[in-house]
Amino acid sequence: MIKKEFDCVEMKRKGADILQKRLVGLTLEEELKFWQERTKELKKEQQRLRKRKKVMSKV
Repeated sequence: MIKKEFDCVEMKRKGADILQKRLVGLTLEEELKFWQERTKELKKEQQRLRKRKKVMSKV
């Protein structure tokens, strides 16, 4: 039998559990602010990675 080193479903469930714990008890406005901030951070990180990829491809 093969032992899986990485389980996608388990990772998704753990992430959902962590997220649920962070959001529990927040008002709708607080939750919207949370998602707006996280989206802004994600876009910033994606932009950083794109720039890095361009630099690496020129080398």
